[in-house]
Amino acid sequence: MNPRQLGKRGIEVSALGMGCWAIGGPWSIERDDGPSPAGWGEVDDAESMRAVQAALDAGITFFDTAANYGCGHSERVLGEALGSRRKDVVIATKFGHIIDEETKIMKGDDDAIVGNLRQDCENSLRRLGTDYIDLYQLHAGNLDPEKAVAVRGLLEELVAEGKIRAYGWSTDLADRARVFAEGAGCASIQFSLNLFHDNPDIISICETSGLACINKKPLASGFLTGKFTPQTTFPENDMRTGIDFSMPRFAEMLKMAEGLRDVLTSGGRTMAQGALAWIWARSDRTIPIPGARNDRQAKENAAAMLHGPLSPAQFEEANRIVASVRSGDEEEKQDVPPEDKRGHE
Repeated sequence: MNPRQLGKRGIEVSALGMGCWAIGGPWSIERDDGPSPAGWGEVDDAESMRAVQAALDAGITFFDTAANYGCGHSERVLGEALGSRRKDVVIATKFGHIIDEETKIMKGDDDAIVGNLRQDCENSLRRLGTDYIDLYQLHAGNLDPEKAVAVRGLLEELVAEGKIRAYGWSTDLADRARVFAEGAGCASIQFSLNLFHDNPDIISICETSGLACINKKPLASGFLTGKFTPQTTFPENDMRTGIDFSMPRFAEMLKMAEGLRDVLTSGGRTMAQGALAWIWARSDRTIPIPGARNDRQAKENAAAMLHGPLSPAQFEEANRIVASVRSGDEEEKQDVPPEDKRGHE
């Protein structure tokens, strides 16, 4: 596939990136009732580095991480894995939370973002082993728009100083995305996009403003790999541990995934490759960033670029299947408690 542009900043990346959430290992978010798992279970750092290197060898030049992924661990692993090949890639990382690298616990504090921003940037530079960050993204998706204006101003200063090449916001909220879209140094908005969760408002903002759409959770936290069954379970330190596949919402997702199998695997694709192909068919500004825990997954994800986007007919058929399942199950659906949504939002 042809490379993508990160907005108007002249930064070129592969049409597919590698998300580095999983390689951060276990970590938790501080909540009122105690720490809640936010990682994807145990990882092997050597295996994670092989995944990064396999992705590079397969043509992926865009790697997305965050300070809170493993409370600094993902950035360190990524930096070490890239090594002397740093100049060949584009690194995106995120800021906006307070992390404790020893306890592996993260907490949010919107009032501290502006005051901590410069030090957060320096900390990420140190962990990544680099002297510049290609794309620096605000990770507090619900930040008040007025506060975001001040954050945007500081990011413009970092661009001018050469600490970062561009910036973006990881948010699923269109009114927040519009605030950053007005910034000269803004290159992208990162948001959830997959066959189960569209976001036409933010796609429209990106297309109108000339920004890239970086797409997290492109495989719906694993549902669109076609590997989950009603008996699937997750370890306690995996963020998906709260998923109960007997609940109507999750049962519906399994049903949709199974219904999509034929169209997504057409042309020799795997389910995951077909799900990525749907995202490319959705907009030519999309850059999905599926995670990979090992070199096999990294190679499978990268091979999706050999197939390219779904055809218009395949794209419409996939949408029809999802809509049909949702319509048929409407009477049986129940609201899912917030704590059970964290695995797929």
